[in-house]
Amino acid sequence: MSVHWWSLVLAGLFEIAWAMGFKFAFKNDHVVSAFTIAAMIASFWFLWFAMREIPVGTAYAVWTGIGAAGAAILGVLLFKEPATGARILCIALILAGVAGLKLSATD
Repeated sequence: MSVHWWSLVLAGLFEIAWAMGFKFAFKNDHVVSAFTIAAMIASFWFLWFAMREIPVGTAYAVWTGIGAAGAAILGVLLFKEPATGARILCIALILAGVAGLKLSATD
């Protein structure tokens, strides 16, 4: 996997981090707010770097897919959000789409 794909994975992980940070950032905790903003900046920077070599449609879809699936999984694990069969299936479909985009990429 190229450095650009690793950058895209990192962008997705930072996407998850700032989504989780958002959950707590509005409680007047300046440390969490700073972490959330830093994660946003890192996420966008790694996405920008990845898009230098990965097509924009693929990069954006993979970035949002990692973020959406990761936030949904952590929501179930950390915040006791429902883990219904339909929800798990939908998360699996997102992950399958991300994997399919990676496998069908030309680089």
